[in-house]
Amino acid sequence: MSDLEARLREVVRGDVRFDVAARALVTMDASNYRRVPLGVVAPRDGDDVAAVLGVCREYGVPVVARGGGTSIAGQATGTGVVLDFTRYMNRLVSLDAEARTAVVQPGLVLDRLQEAAAPHGLRFGPDPSTHSRCTLGGMIGNNSCGSHSVAWGTTADSVRELGVITARGERLRLGQGWAGAPEGLRALVEGELARLRTGFPELPRRISGYAVDALLPEKGADVARSFCGSEGTLGVLTEAVVRLVEAPRARALAVLAYAAESAAAEAAAGLLPYGPLTVEGMAADLVPSTAGLPRGGAWLFVETGGETEAEARARAEAVVRAADVVDSLVVTDPGGQQALWRIREDASGTATRMPDGSEAWPGWEDCAVPPERLGAYLRDFRQLLTSHGLRGTPYGHFGDGCIHVRIDFDLLSEAGVGRFRRFSEELADVVVAHGGSLSGEHGDGQARAELLPKMYGAEMVALFERVKGVWDPDDLLNPGMLVRPAPLDANLRFSVLPREPVDVAFGYPADGGDFSAAVRRCVGVAKCRTTSVSGTAVMCPSFRATGEEEHSTRGRARLLHEMLAGELVTDGWRSVEVRDALDLCLSCKGCRSDCPVEVDMATYKAEFLYHHYEGRRRPAAHYSMGWLPVWLRWVSRTRTAWLVNLLASVRPLAAFAKRLGGIAPERGIPRLATVTFTRWYGRRARAQERRKIRETGLEYEEESGRPVLLWPDTFTEYLSPDVGKAAVRVLEAAGLSPVPIPKLSRGRVCCGLTYLSTGQLDRARAVLRDTLDRFGVLLAPGAGEGTLPFIVLEPSCAAALRTDLPELLHDDPRAARLAASVLTFAEALEKYAPDWVPPSLNRPVTGQTHCHQHAVLGDGADRRLREAAGLAGELAGGCCGLAGNFGFETGHYEVSARCAEDQLLPAVREAPEGAVVLADGFSCRTQLEQLGGVQGRHLAEVLAEGLDEGPHEG
Repeated sequence: MSDLEARLREVVRGDVRFDVAARALVTMDASNYRRVPLGVVAPRDGDDVAAVLGVCREYGVPVVARGGGTSIAGQATGTGVVLDFTRYMNRLVSLDAEARTAVVQPGLVLDRLQEAAAPHGLRFGPDPSTHSRCTLGGMIGNNSCGSHSVAWGTTADSVRELGVITARGERLRLGQGWAGAPEGLRALVEGELARLRTGFPELPRRISGYAVDALLPEKGADVARSFCGSEGTLGVLTEAVVRLVEAPRARALAVLAYAAESAAAEAAAGLLPYGPLTVEGMAADLVPSTAGLPRGGAWLFVETGGETEAEARARAEAVVRAADVVDSLVVTDPGGQQALWRIREDASGTATRMPDGSEAWPGWEDCAVPPERLGAYLRDFRQLLTSHGLRGTPYGHFGDGCIHVRIDFDLLSEAGVGRFRRFSEELADVVVAHGGSLSGEHGDGQARAELLPKMYGAEMVALFERVKGVWDPDDLLNPGMLVRPAPLDANLRFSVLPREPVDVAFGYPADGGDFSAAVRRCVGVAKCRTTSVSGTAVMCPSFRATGEEEHSTRGRARLLHEMLAGELVTDGWRSVEVRDALDLCLSCKGCRSDCPVEVDMATYKAEFLYHHYEGRRRPAAHYSMGWLPVWLRWVSRTRTAWLVNLLASVRPLAAFAKRLGGIAPERGIPRLATVTFTRWYGRRARAQERRKIRETGLEYEEESGRPVLLWPDTFTEYLSPDVGKAAVRVLEAAGLSPVPIPKLSRGRVCCGLTYLSTGQLDRARAVLRDTLDRFGVLLAPGAGEGTLPFIVLEPSCAAALRTDLPELLHDDPRAARLAASVLTFAEALEKYAPDWVPPSLNRPVTGQTHCHQHAVLGDGADRRLREAAGLAGELAGGCCGLAGNFGFETGHYEVSARCAEDQLLPAVREAPEGAVVLADGFSCRTQLEQLGGVQGRHLAEVLAEGLDEGPHEG
């Protein structure tokens, strides 16, 4: 333990961590920069903050305040001590609805404030796209804005008072007037009045530099306002009084389509007289073709408000009439608006990939110009991109003249970094020529502070340095930001990564086979740190259960980054820190769909475990549950399922078996089926003298129905054959002829799921190759892709076949052919029995969309099938928490139960009487039974029951 760490532990009541993992988690924010801190402190209150500042001043160590870590200019990174306010100083202290104010701590997430204000008809005006995880302290530090700034301004417009501790320990209460200002600030301002009155451009999104002009006497010497946007360089915020605004009772969203980006940009300023709440812009190169937007090449999202839906719609329609558009759409349904807004909010992540999949980076993320100059600026911007051979996808706050963009800079090579610098310098000149600000929302940080003389001139920048000297004469707080900045091309996060591809097992096709590129996908926007999910979203269940950064997708990606860098995490694949962070990853694959850049932490975890345990003894659970198909097959062959069930019912024997197998003592051991699914089918087929099936293909009579192949996954085969039986009945009722695959292949087949989830990739590869071999000519070249319907009833097994199989056996073309042939139960009915009408059940449903269904397979066909059967209601999101082997492993029970309580169990408890509890996954059904005492059922079982019972009354 260092002297600094020991001293901090003596005086701080909060958490003091100088370990490798804690430091690795905060080396980066959402920018291009990386700095390795000495340690991280989570203060409990202002006294802790003052104590940290005192010790760090004594040792000459810098201090960096950090909120959600979503800053895009590098200002949330540092080499000294990082203050993490999200753990303890994260409360809403009070809310005064009558005065329309709230008292907040710096670590409070914006959405928590919005939730508390909503019942009073109030809200906090600024709302960045990261509202579900950014903190009020970070918003004040960066003077954040968001999509509603045309109506409610920047964070500085919403600040009333600030409680601040200076680097020398002085506690100040900042507001309007000089009463709470540090000594010397007033004299400095009064000596520079002329410069302050003429040296700042007038535009709504001027964020760059210090807002010293807010201290002018004609502006009321607003010290609190001038502190906003100072990026933690002047003092440490401990509390804030913020203003709330009245939220409109109803909203409408007008989506205006234009032929091109320039037309949308030039039209934006003309819509401001109509009093919109937002005027946001996006171009077609950033929007998925399936987004459901009106036809066009660029769009403005214009939100209007009103006392009633009709009033809001009327205002939106007035905007449409005033606009010269190619096409338009007005949406008043909240769900429809939310879906459209999600496209815009995810842009900060989706923009990090160009349409061809190549990487794009921030750095010139949010320049702003006067709104009426936006069209001209964008043309010059595009021209500059072309001249440097670069590409970018602008979007953002068109109504405020603020543009966000990620650019495909090469930040890995010396030549690429040189071009990054030249482009930055030239773009700064373009922005200034249009009367703009280098930063229009995210702050200067390291990305732009070096170029502030271009915007303000040398004398004004020197004045900024004097302001810094008044507040922080020892340069203790976030040095290198705003004044005396580090070069914009120093400390780049990519410089420490290996230049040659790392030897890995998976193919990583979307990243050119490069594991480093896969890890680089995480840019730090931290959508995985959202503490509540909406709809069927899944990511990130372990973070919501623990609240720990290391158990978020971003945290794990940071540790993998540091593992590859080898500077802080020095033992590579053997790293205990990385192993421990990945230990609570449920492999739910939620990040594969919910993360804007499609980080696939389940695959990264499997890859890491494969290397980590290579040549070493594994945890017992990897043998007991990783090899589950082998053990269950052996039980089936020996016809001893009844004996296993009997022994498992004897508590001492069950406890011994669980201890031996690394299974959580709280878990019950599921009962095995005494008759497997395929054995049942064989008996049934013989009794009915079913048609013969050749090894080389299929022969069938037309009247027998279209043959479809049922994949006998381990769970359906040995643990829940009733699901398979029900599927056979429903498929036959739909006019199909289902046949279990073992009747067609040369023996048993396996998707390899349990080996994949435990990182036994050599074994998974062998099992999957053997599976492909067993299909013979059915997967040979020329057999056609997607023509053989393999119906997989267990969603996790279907996901493994559709994605993990071709990514692991990327050198075997048969893998892609099999993956293209995999269908879920609902997809098979929709594709091969489109005219079949399911039984009319007319019942409410509850439960949870399987996480792999959501992330990999999609649930559109399931939704349509439920609707056709009269099964009404939405399924919850999140993850059940069992997640295959995860929830059964020793040490995971508590987190597993918390995950279930996040969405699934509350949804079941709150369901109307008589609701059907749907759970297509064996894990989900097991979790429901063991934690909720509820019997969940596969959709096939519910439909099969309906075939017997006939239509229900609604």
